[in-house]
Amino acid sequence: MKVSDILQWEHTTLVCGEAGLENEITNGYVSDLLSDVMGNAEEGMAWITIQTHKNLVAVASLKELACILITSGNKPTEELLEAAQEEEIPVITTPASSFECSGTLYNALKK
Repeated sequence: MKVSDILQWEHTTLVCGEAGLENEITNGYVSDLLSDVMGNAEEGMAWITIQTHKNLVAVASLKELACILITSGNKPTEELLEAAQEEEIPVITTPASSFECSGTLYNALKK
């Protein structure tokens, strides 16, 4: 599954990182704690979170995550968008909850 496939889901919006739309998603990781993601997420995962600050990009880049999916209608900061664009990390927003997104991702990956 590619990051671009997430944009087929209802109510998802790509806000930056178009260059990474062909990144392969191997799995998902749901967490709002940066230290948890740093310690446990793996390369190629889609990161599902409610967080919106610039430090997400540093962690996503370090862990080589496929994308950042910001849920619950939260809006990323300008600093996050600038950093994600520079690192070519797709950032997608949705009004759906992290629970809903993780279920949708799980089902999409199991097809």
